Amino acid sequence: LSGNTRNCFLSGNPDSYRNLIGKGLRCLLDVPHTSGEEVYRNANHSSGRFFSQSSQALGEKTPSLLISSVGQPPCHFAAWNIQINRSFHTSPSLQAAPVPLFWIIVKPAQKLFAIILGRSIRNWWKALPPNKRELFKESARKNKWKILLGVSSLGVVFIMFYFTHLEETPITGRARLLVFGKEHFRELSQMEYDMWMEQFKSQMLPETDARYQVVERVVGHLSESNKDIPQVSALKWVIHVVDEPGVNAFVLPNGQVFVFTGLLDAVSDIHQLSFILGHEIAHAVLEHAVKKASLVHFLDFLSLIFLTMIWAICPRDSLAVVGQWIQSKLQEFMFDRPYSRTLEAEADKVGLQFAAKACVDVRASSVFWQQMELAETIQGQPRLPEWLSTHPSHENRAEHLDRLIPQALKIRESCNCPSLSGPDPRLIFKLNMQHLLESSKGRGPPNSTKQDPSKPKLDFPHT
Repeated sequence: LSGNTRNCFLSGNPDSYRNLIGKGLRCLLDVPHTSGEEVYRNANHSSGRFFSQSSQALGEKTPSLLISSVGQPPCHFAAWNIQINRSFHTSPSLQAAPVPLFWIIVKPAQKLFAIILGRSIRNWWKALPPNKRELFKESARKNKWKILLGVSSLGVVFIMFYFTHLEETPITGRARLLVFGKEHFRELSQMEYDMWMEQFKSQMLPETDARYQVVERVVGHLSESNKDIPQVSALKWVIHVVDEPGVNAFVLPNGQVFVFTGLLDAVSDIHQLSFILGHEIAHAVLEHAVKKASLVHFLDFLSLIFLTMIWAICPRDSLAVVGQWIQSKLQEFMFDRPYSRTLEAEADKVGLQFAAKACVDVRASSVFWQQMELAETIQGQPRLPEWLSTHPSHENRAEHLDRLIPQALKIRESCNCPSLSGPDPRLIFKLNMQHLLESSKGRGPPNSTKQDPSKPKLDFPHT
């Protein structure tokens, strides 16, 4: 779910959203529906709820997802051709490092060079006699137009570089900056895939696990429904379900899909899971990793000029360190994080379109983020301002999706999907929130005989 950069700044890597869903969520979602139907049925597993603990033994009752918010006729999907790969591949020892990795390695050296250069300029200026300083200032005043022309020429070079490296984003058509070649990122994606496989190799669920099969079917249905998009059909989607409590999922640029069991425990139905995986697939299809890395590299190169100036102008090293910290934070909060939030919003929009073409109830997408916000509120987690985060706030994300849902419903209708029956899941969530607030007013500690709203309720009725 995260788009945070981590390990070679590839977008879509996991952020530590651990234990977001816990107390007080399941009781709100426990709404009986007489028209709900089972969506996915595994022939070799008994049916159950997809709310069991992730540590459940394979021999016990295995879960399956139910539509808990709206009732629809049962949909049976054929098995799709999803590549399954469990082997761990290491890069050849003599293989050259991809260009992005090279720049990651030399980035500290670039900053060190800028600091040394700026400090050397400062020391050189301090060592000059007063008369030579005046001569230098007088020479600068006489040649101010030449200096201005040189600085302007450098600015024109950067502007030309920026506009000559713009390309059109797939699907959305938005202009994007691409500094690195896509082939280099494919190599980098493979390296990151090897790293994650090594880290999670003891936690991978087998292909026979019902949770793995549900993820496989959802990803397969999304890819099959959107195969008319070249970027979707060009990638081989490889499924990995990790037995990890974190509420997370991410897709690497080379099509490697990683889903944590904590996310499977957090979603209410198949529609929410489909939207989330559609969002993560959108990150890979839109090549957000390349876009984010290109912008970061371009801004870092520009920042070297300011870093040199800071160390040259500041009279003491301590002030230069403070100035360097301020410069890095300004870049982070004015460019890096807002751009990450823009990419997340773009992935939400395209992911919702992917889900609509797959006949998913797209109305459930905003409900998921309302649930996430509720879980954080119940657990007492501090609510940080959105500008401090790389992701939009849960509330703003839900509102953004609500504005996109009407268009997504039109896309769904144009794909000849079955009509949505039953109440709107957003309305159900709102009514349950009101019911919980009204029932909690004027009450003391909950009775021991009643369901504790701070704990999930696992015994949902089956259809």
